[in-house]
This record gives sequence, structure tokens and C-alpha cells, in this order.
Amino acid sequence: MAAISLRKVEETAPALVSLYKTAGASLAEHGLGGQRAAVYLVVDYSGSMKPYYKDGSVQALADRVLGLSAHLDDDGSVPVVFFSTDIDAVTRISLADHQGRIERIVAGLGHMGRTGYHLAMDAVIDHYLDSGSADPALVVFQTDGGPVNRLAAERYLCKAARLPMFWQFIGFGDPDSKQFDFLRRLDELPVPDKRIVDNAGFFHAGSDPRTVSDAGLYDRLVGEFPKWLAEARAKGIVA
Repeated sequence: MAAISLRKVEETAPALVSLYKTAGASLAEHGLGGQRAAVYLVVDYSGSMKPYYKDGSVQALADRVLGLSAHLDDDGSVPVVFFSTDIDAVTRISLADHQGRIERIVAGLGHMGRTGYHLAMDAVIDHYLDSGSADPALVVFQTDGGPVNRLAAERYLCKAARLPMFWQFIGFGDPDSKQFDFLRRLDELPVPDKRIVDNAGFFHAGSDPRTVSDAGLYDRLVGEFPKWLAEARAKGIVA
């Protein structure tokens, strides 16, 4: 059973009803019906991301993640971390005020910097541990390129493998760009040499992420989550 009912979504966020239904079908298909998880969204606020804020790609991703979260988490909101050279904002998007929310947040932010994954990862880990959640976390981490500090990003991911958190990275931009070589490597870091379990996935949403179908996006967002859940339970990472 979904954490938030269809009726509540219809009342609070009618524009998300279709996304909610599609997300539910994808979760059921992957054997995740009734699964609970704390869902996070991390978005890149580096300078090269400007077109994706302007054309609504980031808002569209936020809406889709909210539609997914309504099945997994019962508070009707998703914590969002904006990052560039530093942490630009830690805030929330919710069912009740999702429309235009990304634009409103970004209007209050400063200069778009460079790409620093590890600070964003640290902020999510802190938020999750402080929340006291008993459920595992699904972290949707969007970026349009590799990080300035690759060693730190890799170290954080390997350390975070001992926590009940799965990191699903999404690349915005040209799939053939060498910008994503690091994320491909991060996705394939060896187990158990580097990390106790495989706690990350990566896929491209292409140069125009809005053209990826809702069903296609949800399948990629949750596709690796069940395997990680099984491995994390076997290792005692997830209760």
C-alpha cells in the first residue's frame, strides 16, 4: 500500500496524479509495492546547469521525484540539497506547493559555482542521520558533469556504503561526454575491495531530460534499488 493515498494526492497536488500512478506501477513491477524509504533529491547548481533550470528540466525532475516519494514516504515532502562549489541550499519540496517551487528557491540563491559532490553527499548523510529514520534512503542525485574533487566523492560513497542509503545518480547532458566517465567508474567501484555493498547506480537522462518518459525515468530510478536492498539486508545494513 502506498504511503500517501491517491485521494490525498488528488486533493493536494492534482497536477502530480499521473506521475503518482506511473510511479506506483513502476514500484510494483520492481517488487517494491509497500516498501518504505526516505527519498532525497540532490541537484547540481553549477554554472553549466543554467539551461536546465531555465527550460524546466530541474522542476520536472523534482515533480517526478515527489510523485515517487508519495509511495515511499508519508510526509508529503522531499528534502532537496542544491550544491555547487559549496552547499547552496538545504530545503524541501512538498505536494502542497510543488508548482514553480524550484524557480522560487533558485531566485534566492547566489552565484552558480563549480561541481562539488562530496559536500552534497555529506549534507544528505547528516540530514538522514539527524532525522532518526528507521527506513532506508533513496537518494536521487542529479548532475551535468564530474566533480572537482573526485577522490573525496569516491571516499564518501565508499564510507556511505555502511549506511542504509542508496545513491541513484542521473546525468543531464550529452551521454557521450567524457564528463560522465567518473560517474561510470563510481557506479562500478568493486565490492568488497572498495565498499561493502554496491550502493550506487548511474544513468543518463540525455541532453533534454524532459523527453524521457515518466515510466522510463521511474524504471531507471528504482531499477537497482531492490538488489541493493537485498544485499544491504544480508549484510545487516538495512534492518
